[in-house]
Amino acid sequence: MRAAVLQQSGQPVTIEEVSLDEPKHGEVRVRILASGVCHSDLHVRDGEWPRPGPFVIGHEGAGIVETLGPGVDSAATGLSPGRLVALSWYAPCQRCAACRSGREWLCTDSGSSRHRLTDGTTRLHRPDGSAVYPYCGIGTMAEATVVPASAAVPMPDGTPPEVAALIGCCVSTGVGAVTKTARVPAGSRVVVIGLGGVGLSVVMGAVLAGASVIVAVDRVPAKLELARELGATATVLAGADSEAIDAEIRAKTNGGPDFTFEAIGLAATIEQAIRLLPPGGTAILVGMTPFGVRASFEVFPFVDGSRSILGSNYGFAVASVDFPRYARLHLAGRLPIERLVERRIGLDGVEDAFARLRAGDGLRSVISF
Repeated sequence: MRAAVLQQSGQPVTIEEVSLDEPKHGEVRVRILASGVCHSDLHVRDGEWPRPGPFVIGHEGAGIVETLGPGVDSAATGLSPGRLVALSWYAPCQRCAACRSGREWLCTDSGSSRHRLTDGTTRLHRPDGSAVYPYCGIGTMAEATVVPASAAVPMPDGTPPEVAALIGCCVSTGVGAVTKTARVPAGSRVVVIGLGGVGLSVVMGAVLAGASVIVAVDRVPAKLELARELGATATVLAGADSEAIDAEIRAKTNGGPDFTFEAIGLAATIEQAIRLLPPGGTAILVGMTPFGVRASFEVFPFVDGSRSILGSNYGFAVASVDFPRYARLHLAGRLPIERLVERRIGLDGVEDAFARLRAGDGLRSVISF
């Protein structure tokens, strides 16, 4: 089968023919239908998150179950050949203390963090027999993949594959940051900084939560317009004059937001998200920076004003519960996830999609198989 392979971080992706073994105990084989191109993939592609290769890149995908491996109980898992599944890039071990306490996003023994399957190996190989590893344990930029059964979440009937793919990463990350990490109360004032797929998902999450003021901030006018269509009550065009931008945001939130969501992963915007807070406000850091990046804030007003900072990984997702819930909200017309998809591409368009991400152009590119 064809797959997008990264030999090592910092090098271009190549499209290669690789082989895929049959699933082993507790695994399923999935034929991929859609894979989003996420900024986290770009961090790895550009060497900002060094990873040992080679691996099939991609971690935002959905597809059809083809084969159940030994030990996968269809009745218990809901998995069966022909079923559409969204793939979780952090398959829980379901044994560690975090998993047992219901915090699967903090799992300490997931093979996903090592870019391996649960047994520490891979089902992917080059024609010479050498191993190729699945990024985040799922490697979605390929025609098929083998994943742990806990990474394959059945979707409600009628869910479009592209929507299921985005639920697997950016939607759960953004919507969950609002509804699960921050638990934003109805009537809150919210600011969202950065309007990629995750930031726009934060906007949709704020609408779901009943926020009364939702101010979207970005440097691209078209993204601001889409944010308004998705429910933002006001927008701010970002620019070089940070003091003027801060003043405009405070004016549009009646003195400052209750919650700021940083969805880019830049030191400057992280500091801005903290700086904007009035007393009692909370900054939620959702965007992922390159390794080694540090941000700072003035301590006295932060402590004196009882401000808070929350880190939100994966929107605190419990995939088996949250993925179908987000899909049902989509099918009910309350989460217009399809609006995030701007371009449908083939595998050969991956490098161009990365170039667009680097430039901050457009929204989600989705590889359609």
